[in-house]
Order: sequence, then structure tokens, then C-alpha cells
Amino acid sequence: TVQIANPKKGKKEKLVELAKKNAKNLLEQNKERYRREEKRTVGAVKEIEKLIGISDVVRIESYDISNTSGYESVGSMVVYENGKPKRNHYRKFKIKTVQGPDDYASMREVLLRRFTHGLESKDEMDSFAKFPDLLLIDGGKGQVNIALEVLKEVGLDIPVCGMVKDDTH
Repeated sequence: TVQIANPKKGKKEKLVELAKKNAKNLLEQNKERYRREEKRTVGAVKEIEKLIGISDVVRIESYDISNTSGYESVGSMVVYENGKPKRNHYRKFKIKTVQGPDDYASMREVLLRRFTHGLESKDEMDSFAKFPDLLLIDGGKGQVNIALEVLKEVGLDIPVCGMVKDDTH
């Protein structure tokens, strides 16, 4: 049996009022924190949507190619859902078919492997089975064109944006 007491006077009433005041203060503090978090996450996605003229972006995948002095190239995939990092969907791709520092060929390999795997996957729990609403590619027109070619080759229509480092990066 549950009993609820609602004190009307004395120390217990003051204790309930103090708890109520503390809860209200905590709620106000958290509300501001949630507002800032929303601006950083969902707000950032809305800003990207507005900049490139699309809507309803939930999942974003970003790709980059790294190599150590032209040796041991690796592709990386970073995933955001609703503006928040989805770290358990991050992936690294060891470049298998490209010799030397060829970012275009390496990007082609990574994207082909990722989307081919996704198209072949029958497992809904496979993170590759879920396709992005937007691709962000580290690089300019050359890398973006590679991504567009791969998407066309595998029969997918996903918006692609390049990220170029400049003074405002």
C-alpha cells in the first residue's frame, strides 16, 4: 500500500517547499542546457539543410582518407543521427586495392565497399543497412565527383557535399 503525505504546516511543509524549489531550479538549469544542446545538434543539421536546400536530414555520414607518408591508407566513416555522433556506427576501412597516396581511388574503394555492403545486407541490425540522408566528403570537387559516380554506379540517390579547408573552416 502506498500512502502520500501532504504536510500543511511545520518542518515537513518547509521541507516539501524546499524540495519543490530545488526541483524547479534544477529544471530551469537543465532546460537551458537542453536548449544549448539542441542548438548544437538539431540546430546545426537545420542550418546545413538550409545552406544546401534539402530537408528531413536524420542520418549524416562523413568520409575522409588518411595516409602516413603515402603508406597505409585508411578511410574513415563518421556517423551523426539527429545531429549527435553515433559512435557505434563509426567505421575504419583499410585500403586494400590502392597502392600509394591516391585519395580519389581510395575514396572510391571506401564508398563502394560501404554501399555495396549496405545493399547486400539483409540484417536490419547491420549499421550499413541504413543509408544516410546526406554524405559529407572531406575534399573538394574531385572527391565529391567520385562520391557521385559511386552512388550512380550502385543506384543510390543521396545528396553529397564536399568539405574544403579554408580560412573559415
